[in-house]
Amino acid sequence: MTDPSKPSNELAVFEGHEIRRYYDGKTETWWFSVVDIIQVLTQQPSYKVAQNYWKVLKHRLKKEGSQLVTNCNQLKMTAADGKNYLTDAATAETLLRLVQSVPSPKAEPIKLWLAKVGYERMQELSDPSRGLDRVRQTWQKQGRSDKWIERRMSGQETRNKLTDYWSTHEIKKDDEYAILTNIIHQEWADVTVQQHKTIKGLKTQNLRDHMSEAELIFTALAELSTRQIAESAWATGMAENKTAAKTGGRIAKRARLELEEKTGKKIVTGENFLPPPKDAKRLE
Repeated sequence: MTDPSKPSNELAVFEGHEIRRYYDGKTETWWFSVVDIIQVLTQQPSYKVAQNYWKVLKHRLKKEGSQLVTNCNQLKMTAADGKNYLTDAATAETLLRLVQSVPSPKAEPIKLWLAKVGYERMQELSDPSRGLDRVRQTWQKQGRSDKWIERRMSGQETRNKLTDYWSTHEIKKDDEYAILTNIIHQEWADVTVQQHKTIKGLKTQNLRDHMSEAELIFTALAELSTRQIAESAWATGMAENKTAAKTGGRIAKRARLELEEKTGKKIVTGENFLPPPKDAKRLE
């Protein structure tokens, strides 16, 4: 899975609400999206309304001379449209104080949750296997099979090796990683990452967490092929790594097309692991 010493973006879940967060490996600090926390506290289904609430609250806190706003940082996080935007983020310590400024029945539960998240991360740093166990248990609770979990974790390891290569060959993180990832994905799947998410009905969710076993395997094949091609050519910089990405993706595409021809089944599908809508009526 991810290296705890490196920055990483991932989602945390509080009572079914997805909270975007960013782990800074250098400072060993979690940063959480302030608006996501505000949305939970205000129990507001509309993200825009929660965003406006935070805008007003931030202005009031500034006028009061509060250090809470100063302690916030702007970090790139993935929005509902799949793109990365600068987002106000704060550490658990800052959020624990910020929560006091928002009258809410969720104040105490979210305080306990923030404290728990921080404690779990400290445990994972001292024993990385705890982090793997936590992720595995989460997927098991969500109904994933042991085989799916194995594919997901091995695929992440393949992904990590590719990004490790990029990081040492003049590829800048965030935007350039996303560009190369999208090239690989479009080559093997014939759809972009965002189009694939749309097909599955995903918004802020991680696409790989909603892939089928077959989709995970072909993603891993495309990324493994890309890395090995890049390594053999010692690809450096965007131009050379784009070439490797296209070639690696096409190798997986040929395998996908051959399998689809033999089975008559599409690999890229709208199947996902999203929970059914709460208001969905049972079919008679």
